[in-house]
Amino acid sequence: MEFDFATPIERRHPGQGEWPSQKWHRYDASILPLWVADMDFRSPPQVIEALKARVDHGVFGYGLVPDSLRHTLCEWSTREYAWPIEPEWQLWLPGVVPALHLASLALTEPGEGVLTVTPIYPPFLKVAERTGRLAQQAPLGEPSGPGEPWRLDLEVLEAAITPETRLLLWCHPHNPTGRVWRQAELAALAELVERHDLLVVSDELHCDLLLEEGESHRPLAAAFPALAARIITLWAPSKTFNLAGLTAACAVIPDATLRRRFAAAMRGLMPDVNVLGLVAAEVAYDQGNAWRKALLGVLRHHRQALVERVETWPGVSMSAPESTYLAWLDLRRANGLSPHSASPQQVLMERAGVALSDGADFGWPGFVRLNFGTTATQLEAALTRLDRVLKT
Repeated sequence: MEFDFATPIERRHPGQGEWPSQKWHRYDASILPLWVADMDFRSPPQVIEALKARVDHGVFGYGLVPDSLRHTLCEWSTREYAWPIEPEWQLWLPGVVPALHLASLALTEPGEGVLTVTPIYPPFLKVAERTGRLAQQAPLGEPSGPGEPWRLDLEVLEAAITPETRLLLWCHPHNPTGRVWRQAELAALAELVERHDLLVVSDELHCDLLLEEGESHRPLAAAFPALAARIITLWAPSKTFNLAGLTAACAVIPDATLRRRFAAAMRGLMPDVNVLGLVAAEVAYDQGNAWRKALLGVLRHHRQALVERVETWPGVSMSAPESTYLAWLDLRRANGLSPHSASPQQVLMERAGVALSDGADFGWPGFVRLNFGTTATQLEAALTRLDRVLKT
């Protein structure tokens, strides 16, 4: 089956009424948005057809997670990650961000520490504050030179651990740098987690979008079975299949005690997953793999185009992402920006007409995150606009 990743899709919906999109409606029509992690591609056709059929039924009552979805995710995990999981390990809920907050409420007490590494997906940085816990952070090691990756600095991470630290919020692969953590890094992390008696929430939302040929994802809980009693693994079809607005995610929790604690925290705080999200998730995992593999080819091509473009921007650096459709750009020494610019993101929006994500929201001012999960036409238009400022 051929898939169309080239035709731009009008997402402002002229003449169709208002279907506001966070990505396309936050800024006015003169701005090209390459910010939030929302691709500009139609979802897999099988998913669209299944949703049409479910809508045609005409009744949208309270749903249940079907056994067929649980078994489909088990099959996906065994095939794609070599990790056999059980249907009863799965707790489905409306989104990974709610799951992060629920984990803090379920697994820690007020005043205990919630630790994460930065830069990091912004909601991670709000979990402790919003749940009355102690926020703790440790920075990643910056790339040691051009083309080098971001590094997990275990000494810095361990120095951030205090007697109050209880929960580590981990991102695997990493958003925003795109790092795919290597076995040695994860082994050292696992040893640290056990030694300090920590619990872990492993956000593996981007694990199906590995950009290096031949790479396969290994969940943290699968790579280190001894940690299974300490880990909640978070998955969702949202990024892989561009289904974010359908809000269906899954917490995979092998340990029964941990699972009961998490399930108890959900009661009264979380609505059930909406019925359309459940339909989309099952069909995506069951029939969407050909679409995903075609998407990966497009993303690899777009990543290469971005790498080549960044090389023409004096003072701008980027470690090429190994996963996701997100790139993390260092603009602290960019020739086209004032060294005193409070927000490179704001300058680029005002002067280039391109909206990127502000690195300050990820804990690292001076950086931006760029979403290249868009058509080649729209990506080139945005890069041409950025040339006007960053080639100066």
